[in-house]
Amino acid sequence: MDNKDDNKCWDDNNWTISETAYDPQRNTDNGNRYLIANGYMGVRGTLEEFTKEQLAAVNLAGMYDQVGDSWREPLNAPNPLYVELIADGVKLTVLEQSPAEHELKLHYREGVWYRKTGWYVAKGKVRLESERFADMDNPHYMYQRYAVTADHDCGLCIITGIDGDVWDINGPHYRQIKMEAEDGDLYAVASSQDDRITVRVREKIWRPAGSQEEIINEDKKIMRKLSYKLRAGEWFVLTKAVHIATDQDEQSEVPKVFERIQDPYPRNKAAQQAHWQAFWEKAAVIIEGDAAAMQALNFSLYQLHSAAPRHSRNLSIPARGLSGQTYKGAVFWDTEMFMLPFFLYTDPKVAKSLIRYRLDTLPGALAKAFEYGYDGAFYAWESQEEGYEACSDYNVIDVFTGRPMRTYFRDKQVHISAAVVYGIMRYVEFSGDESIWREGGLETVIECARFYYSLLVQKVAGGCYEIRDVIGPDEYHERVNNNGYTNRMAQYTFAAAAGLLERLDKDAGAWPDRETADRIHVRYPVTELKERFAAAARRIYLPQPDENGIIEQFDGYLRLEDVNVDTLRSRLLNEKEYWGGAYGVASETQVIKQADVAIWLTLFADEHSEDVLESNWYYYEARTEHGSSLSACIYAWLACRCKMPNRAYPYFMKSALADWKGGGKEWAGLVYIGGSHLAAAGGAYIDAIHGFAGISFNDGKIRFNPCFPAHWHSMKFSLLVGGNWRKIEIKKVNGEYQIRNTKG
Repeated sequence: MDNKDDNKCWDDNNWTISETAYDPQRNTDNGNRYLIANGYMGVRGTLEEFTKEQLAAVNLAGMYDQVGDSWREPLNAPNPLYVELIADGVKLTVLEQSPAEHELKLHYREGVWYRKTGWYVAKGKVRLESERFADMDNPHYMYQRYAVTADHDCGLCIITGIDGDVWDINGPHYRQIKMEAEDGDLYAVASSQDDRITVRVREKIWRPAGSQEEIINEDKKIMRKLSYKLRAGEWFVLTKAVHIATDQDEQSEVPKVFERIQDPYPRNKAAQQAHWQAFWEKAAVIIEGDAAAMQALNFSLYQLHSAAPRHSRNLSIPARGLSGQTYKGAVFWDTEMFMLPFFLYTDPKVAKSLIRYRLDTLPGALAKAFEYGYDGAFYAWESQEEGYEACSDYNVIDVFTGRPMRTYFRDKQVHISAAVVYGIMRYVEFSGDESIWREGGLETVIECARFYYSLLVQKVAGGCYEIRDVIGPDEYHERVNNNGYTNRMAQYTFAAAAGLLERLDKDAGAWPDRETADRIHVRYPVTELKERFAAAARRIYLPQPDENGIIEQFDGYLRLEDVNVDTLRSRLLNEKEYWGGAYGVASETQVIKQADVAIWLTLFADEHSEDVLESNWYYYEARTEHGSSLSACIYAWLACRCKMPNRAYPYFMKSALADWKGGGKEWAGLVYIGGSHLAAAGGAYIDAIHGFAGISFNDGKIRFNPCFPAHWHSMKFSLLVGGNWRKIEIKKVNGEYQIRNTKG
């Protein structure tokens, strides 16, 4: 790709999402689609005049509260971005006045949200333009600029401030909110219901001289009423700086921006643009021949980078990122299996934070295993702070009775502990950073292996170990025996633990250091566990391909009713009806929610012939409902493993467009589960790098086996391998691939 093509790829049209008409039906989706975030906070992409009714929210990372017996969920901070516009006595809002023009745009190359809206009033036209961003270099800050002009002289009134009446799914989460004004700044101090967390919001504005200000302090709101006589063609420009912090933050930060006299917006916006430019120079994936795919993929990377907890040494990323309280703000297996690769290859500091989160929440996993009568570490299915299990026994609402349905996600989704081990092993293998073993990584792998060992059962007449009564990735079939994916990941965990214990035994206390080695030897019978885990890895039952090459997902799966997805969907009595559980329409059929056997075969493709991979792709793809955003990317990746890139492509695009296009599942029964889909974003990256580019690693070296869709001409991207950046360019010329792999 020459420089001319490079310049074309960086054209702004390839790095924005936008819409040019207001549609109230899109308000909820747009909150996710136009999200800005910086790892500490996520600001939903709603309009300034929106309130909790339109799901406006500033979501805080890692801050949770519970009200009564409701679900525990993250806190939404008091909203400091509220603005109400009144011109010539007419309140101008898209909620009440149809706009003459409207544009909403997210420029994700620079991480800035933009809006333009115009209305006609009696004397002429009034137009506003606004923008905002969450500061990537100073995560406690965000900035807003709000500008109004008119084609006639008019009386302008702007009401803006901090709205403490926030959106909650299972709230309200603030027992008390104190509002005050001091030295020209507005403050909100909100205390959570259990008084564990105090959230402090501070707002400072810059406004034109001559505007008059009145402070309005109402229940849960503190506002400024700004009055101004606007001349025709003049712009009224309001700049706002916001600082948000809690008493749970690792360190208190002095909000120096509030000491400045001049408007800080231009300087900080330039710094924001510089941050994102530096990010894209390393992380962007350039695709020649498919602008739509390149846009969607890089939008996915924008979402991942926005949610990354760079401000913390040990935070992880929730399944819905920072888009709100859906999925309880909990961390799932999504992070290790779908998001981690992007950070491994582009930002090892964040990758290490994600791993440390699991190491530091080991006590919670140990406590959960003990609660169920198991040994070792049973990680929370929906993990919150300290490894707290947020998943309830009744996780779905029956649409017919309105009553909670008993589900077994928290009890039986045991494959989460293996995902933790997989993430740890991948981090060390790829980065070479063995400090993780000293920080608790050794104990974590050993305890996860101890957990799986305590699950094993053996038939009297058989020699194999089995794992019974579980739920695999396909959640529509509960309490099954010998789920293939679960057993294979348990085997992986046993082998990993045995290998580490072998190394520990062999080095006689020298590895990873004497203090850690002594600690492990005191806590565990090292030789005994090593032999036990090695035997378990050899003897655990793994379903094998039948005469047609099909691997049975779990015991008895192939005896269930074989019906296609569309026929099963026609049996629904309510579109929000849950498909799984004891009485769901899918529970006695072969229709599955998401990739299950497919993810096993994708992760361990080298263990199977290409015929087996392809047979299972066709068999399970036809029976998968894709009721999870995690599913499509796995079918894309497996299709690439089978050298079927054109079949992979639609699934790759489905993952990459999960939040751009929307249309995903918004409800589980009567529970709203919308929000950003970070696993799909990470999955799209995996598809591009491991699937289409065919990247794999062996002993720290990159191997290539590219497999482009028919219309792709080239890919360019960078990877951080062994501490060094590698620039990769793969071109397809006359059906042959040309590969450049250089330092850079």
